[in-house]
Amino acid sequence: MDRTIQIKRAYDAASPDDGYRIYIDRLWPRGLSHETFHYDLWDKEIAPSTGLREWFHQNPDENWEGFVERYSAELQSNPAFQTLRQDISGRPKITLLYSSHDHEHNNAVIVRNILQKNQ
Repeated sequence: MDRTIQIKRAYDAASPDDGYRIYIDRLWPRGLSHETFHYDLWDKEIAPSTGLREWFHQNPDENWEGFVERYSAELQSNPAFQTLRQDISGRPKITLLYSSHDHEHNNAVIVRNILQKNQ
């Protein structure tokens, strides 16, 4: 089944075109209330480990390639990620939500790329 997987900042307005909305960060998005932030699934365990996230944020430009490699490895052995794959198996459209300011270098990009490879 072809599936549309898009990524979007948690701070962007929800849309009916989003489909199944999955928040994939470990920390709640700063400044958003539980009443205004719309998501269908939030499993903190899908996010990068705290140590990996902190290492990446020390120097994002220099550490991006290493972050992709290490986070991808974490996901491959992560039971929560395997559960996510099962949860989305019948869904034609999903949106991965992230809170980073960087639209190109964040964990949602990596999760989307892995999910798209394995469709």
